[in-house]
Amino acid sequence: MSRNNYLFTSESVSEGHPDKICDRISDAILDALLSEEEMARSACETFATTNRVIIGGEIGLSSKEKLASVLDGVDGIVRDCVKAIGYEQDGFHWETLEIENLLHEQSAHIAQGVDKDGAGDQGIMFGYACSETPDLMPAPIHYSHAVLRDLAEARHAGNTPQLGPDAKSQLSVKYVDGQPVGVTSIVLSTQHLDDSMSSADVRDVVEPYIRKTLPDGWISADTEWHVNPTGKFVIGGPDGDAGLTGRKIIVDTYGGAAPHGGGAFSGKDPTKVDRSAAYAARYLAKNVVAAGMATRCTLQLSYAIGVAKPLSIYCDTHGTGEVPEAEIEKAVAQAMDLTPRGIIEHLQLRRPIYQRTAAYGHFGRAATADGGFSWERTDLINALKGAV
Repeated sequence: MSRNNYLFTSESVSEGHPDKICDRISDAILDALLSEEEMARSACETFATTNRVIIGGEIGLSSKEKLASVLDGVDGIVRDCVKAIGYEQDGFHWETLEIENLLHEQSAHIAQGVDKDGAGDQGIMFGYACSETPDLMPAPIHYSHAVLRDLAEARHAGNTPQLGPDAKSQLSVKYVDGQPVGVTSIVLSTQHLDDSMSSADVRDVVEPYIRKTLPDGWISADTEWHVNPTGKFVIGGPDGDAGLTGRKIIVDTYGGAAPHGGGAFSGKDPTKVDRSAAYAARYLAKNVVAAGMATRCTLQLSYAIGVAKPLSIYCDTHGTGEVPEAEIEKAVAQAMDLTPRGIIEHLQLRRPIYQRTAAYGHFGRAATADGGFSWERTDLINALKGAV
């Protein structure tokens, strides 16, 4: 029997977090490859530390000339990403950091299965949706992202010049009768550029933004605040802690409210089902909830390398279903071609739309006219209803 009254906690990290810098660089390189050629392949990893960025992995284009062109532009891509985030500190500056590019051509052995429209690897992928927020995302991760996104927008607008790019948030959300009603604790650690600022000074800066971001009534006199609880946070970003692509998979997805297959997203082209099938699973789960078939839906897909069709489809509506789960499993298979090629074509994933996914979550974002976040559309409602 599921619990109705409980606390659940999720965290987020800002665009200036060391791991998120690396995710952004990896996805910016992927976008550059897809801008050159829509059939581009990428498995790009980035490592960042004090005044240094190292990039490695496999990429593929149809000609040596195109490949060389992208490789020549990597230095500029890295610097543009770091500059856009806002790093101009002594230990990590977009203009002076050293860049080592170790990217090379994709292995022919990996390519051979993908070229036959098979999956780029084996694995399990999960999608999730629930009715807790308008975006059909779990409330703890939704608002943890929102707090940091709003603070970043204020920083970029020049409204919080005291703050630096590196930050983390964490919200403990109270549920009553299965619905989120408030926050019992707020944790925010944010880099500040003024060495004289205390934790109380930082709270004075950020508290108005947090109160504005969270729903009315969610913060009470009993809510615990922990703003920069360790004290000063002046040295941030890769100068304070090394970063690596793909280390924030729970932040990228559902904040721990749903299972995760273990595969990271950033730097991977859509033939990698770690990414594309996870997007498809979210798309299907969201449309199931949007169609009124359940108020919570977890969907699992599984694949084998070089094999096109999913090995299994599993649905769990957590006791909230209006339609039997076995019927939903059949319906999603009818409503969408779940081969890698089918997913890519249905969601139009061969576009340079990935850099924007690198911070504040891959899910719960608004679909855009250029195809970004296409997996957030709810255009399968009629097809699903028709299938059941």
